[in-house]
Amino acid sequence: MPLRKASLAAIALTMAATCLFAIMDTTTKYVVQTVPVLMALWARYFLQALVSSLWLWPTHGRALLRTRRPWLQALRGLSLVASTLFAILSVRFMPVGEFVAIVMLVPVIVTLISATLFRERVRPTQWLFLLVGFAGVMLIIEPAQPRFGWNTLFPLACVVASVAYQLSSSHLSRTEPASTVHFWSMCIGAIAASLLLPWGWSTVDSGFMWMLMVAMGAMGAVSHFLLALAYQRAPATEVVPYMYSQVGFAVLFGWIVFGELPGTLAGAGIVLIILSGLVNAWQLRRRQHP
Repeated sequence: MPLRKASLAAIALTMAATCLFAIMDTTTKYVVQTVPVLMALWARYFLQALVSSLWLWPTHGRALLRTRRPWLQALRGLSLVASTLFAILSVRFMPVGEFVAIVMLVPVIVTLISATLFRERVRPTQWLFLLVGFAGVMLIIEPAQPRFGWNTLFPLACVVASVAYQLSSSHLSRTEPASTVHFWSMCIGAIAASLLLPWGWSTVDSGFMWMLMVAMGAMGAVSHFLLALAYQRAPATEVVPYMYSQVGFAVLFGWIVFGELPGTLAGAGIVLIILSGLVNAWQLRRRQHP
């Protein structure tokens, strides 16, 4: 696939993944109002692993188990389940849009580390779009407002785990098929969540809640696979700026489901984030078709 076409494909895959992530976070916030956090975590990963196996095994078979870097695969899987646990705890105590805005510190951190350690090329315009997107994030979270308490530790812990997940994803994509990377992460997540389940099991009689937990697992499986495909088509420095779009999706779905309306500054921040992504995509398309 030509370089520019691959970049545009990565952008589309990333945008689709972030939309699903936002829907999943909103669904998770609704579910954990009545279901224990560790049970919701287990249901999500067990179902993600099941969906992934049914989807990938008939096509790839035992090739899914073969990897050159099992320890890095394990790190990615554990980082992902840790970030998910802290994400669930975060949305339980704060609006979905605010949580996602804080987690959007991840793209800036990942880009800086990728450029330093992995020697990935970063164009000057990409730095500009990253800075514009980060400015939008700052408008949303309004750091000058003393409205964050101890629960701020949950999204910050999620940021740390997400950075490890994103960096390991970028590194694995250079040598491992997306299907293998995805399968390993889902299975490791299911095993880790199952080990934690005895401390969070509870009887759930609502069929609707079980349906929502099934949906969480399906959305998680699809969204992470889409993101793995994106990393195969473009380096992290091109993929992560579009993760900012998750903020807009999260605020939208949070408003629809919970009535969490963003203020004036938050709205301005969302506009900056979306514009930075659209202009960057337009520049890539212009280079492909001069």
